Amino acid sequence: MENVVKLGTKHANVVSARSGGISGVWYVALGATLWGLDPLFRILLLKSFSSAQIVFIEHLLLACYAVPILVKYRKTLIGKLSLGVIGALLFISWGGSAIATILFTAAFSHGNANAILLLQKLQPLFAIILARVMLKETLPSKFFAYIAVALLGTYLLTFGFSSPEMGLKDLGTISCLFSILAAGLWGGSTVMGKYLLQKKLDFPIVTSLRFLLAIPLLTVVLVASGDAWHVTGTSGGLILIAVNLLFQAFFPGLLSMLLYYKGLTSTKAFFATLAELAFPAVGVCVNWLVFGQKLTVGQLAGFIVIWLTLWVMSRNQSKTAA
Repeated sequence: MENVVKLGTKHANVVSARSGGISGVWYVALGATLWGLDPLFRILLLKSFSSAQIVFIEHLLLACYAVPILVKYRKTLIGKLSLGVIGALLFISWGGSAIATILFTAAFSHGNANAILLLQKLQPLFAIILARVMLKETLPSKFFAYIAVALLGTYLLTFGFSSPEMGLKDLGTISCLFSILAAGLWGGSTVMGKYLLQKKLDFPIVTSLRFLLAIPLLTVVLVASGDAWHVTGTSGGLILIAVNLLFQAFFPGLLSMLLYYKGLTSTKAFFATLAELAFPAVGVCVNWLVFGQKLTVGQLAGFIVIWLTLWVMSRNQSKTAA
């Protein structure tokens, strides 16, 4: 009887590990998928607000979720707010959410767009290196095959089967430096998020602090930008703007991050950074289906390559866990 119980327990642990491995990767991918829906809401909002104003309002709305969560679970933070934890929180909040976005946006106003997009593909490499150094994560035997195929998929999404039209001089501009720094901050945010979860901070707490800590910095950015507020229109138009702000904040904003950090809880950082490639894959489809931008054969091939990579990766991760 004891052997039967042990066998049943072992089987349950195997099933749990397997399901946890699958759900972790796919939770991250689902969160990244919601990021790809962002343009559906942002396009209309950009007619009434600047980018800085949209992000600032979005974070104020998200504070309606973050403050109650922080108050409710404040006792779970006791004894956990070390310098390392505070630094990681500021990194994902200031670096990943605010500074990286500002750098990436500024890059397009200074240089070759193809060079910027190409260098942005370095993001998974930054995450892999930091995960190895900070978290001591060991790379599985097939991981280099995963990343090679995934990077090929993102290249096809961006450029199709053609080569980017640029020279070496295009890679030596200040805009490319901005792109590399943004890629490093985004890749580092994945690793820092995993670090916080390893320190036994629950993913709703991490999500809440990410939003709240960004508000002071976004306030400074908004004041420094000097953007004037011009919100005019009919009552129907104002209601539509308000609805878009709410959906922008709570779907691509809140829900995506909750799914992302929930998945990151049971997924290694270097797997998560590849799962994030669902974001550009979905973005291409949104541009095609909603905004009428032509989808090339190369982009379709890139879309298929990325999702097949995620499927194979999740299967192999679940087998390893089992």
